[in-house]
Amino acid sequence: MENPIIQQSSTHDEWEREIKAFDDTKLGVKGLVDNGVTKVPLIFTKFRASKASSPSSDDEFLQVPVIDLGLIGNSSKDTGGVARKDIVTKVRQACEKYGFFQIVNHGIPQEILDEMKEGTRRFHEEPNDVKKVYYSRDRLKKVRFTSNYDLYQAKAANWRDSLISLMLPEPPKPEEFPETCRDITICYSEYAYKLGLTLFELLSEALGLKPKHLEEMECAQGMFLLSHYYPACPEPDKTIGNKAHTDPNFLTILLQDHTGGLQVLVENRWIDVKPVEGALVINIGDLTQVSSNNHFPI
Repeated sequence: MENPIIQQSSTHDEWEREIKAFDDTKLGVKGLVDNGVTKVPLIFTKFRASKASSPSSDDEFLQVPVIDLGLIGNSSKDTGGVARKDIVTKVRQACEKYGFFQIVNHGIPQEILDEMKEGTRRFHEEPNDVKKVYYSRDRLKKVRFTSNYDLYQAKAANWRDSLISLMLPEPPKPEEFPETCRDITICYSEYAYKLGLTLFELLSEALGLKPKHLEEMECAQGMFLLSHYYPACPEPDKTIGNKAHTDPNFLTILLQDHTGGLQVLVENRWIDVKPVEGALVINIGDLTQVSSNNHFPI
């Protein structure tokens, strides 16, 4: 099958045509790979490289902290709340320096994490005619498959597809989810929401406020579940899975697989967030930065 956007181009009109041709396939980046693309189309290549330096052996001392939440809420083992105070201190320090941290013993069972990753893979590796049914750019649709939700605005597209589920304030009906990941998406989102409330408590305390402060500000009223997929790329040096960005939300809970690839900008250096078995990556969003009066910069 001939790929509609293999032809490279440079003019604005050609650029727009390539974007529309890609979007009209409703197959995403994996559709390109399935159709045998051997060169990365131009719309994926014009990303702006950061002026910050890449990770090096000299950056080993800069590591996103891993925080153990195991004693949270366990009053029998946390006499006088000493462990919780220590966790709050670590959260505050991580937010102030990195805007990121990893957590272990967070309460989400390993089998749930594994199945969520597997469910994401199952959906994105479904036959194209199955996935096309869910393809949409309608932001009001509660469950939609898309590739690059900012495709028509971005300087360049990411080499990535996404299944987007709007879980709160009104969750989708079960039948709106793809069957291949329906049960685990609902289950994982319930665990993630409860964990999010705990994290908002810790962040509130880290700001010197009462535990429910951020929750009472309605920071937890909305929740998206984004299931990303990064297909194999024929020219990985010419594109990127995700451009440098900040998240336009309060809080992100990220489940990454063993492949890794996530980087954080710290002291004008990009540092790797190395995958830790069973851990979740937490990062502060734009809205928390604003709500904290820039106490937690990003």
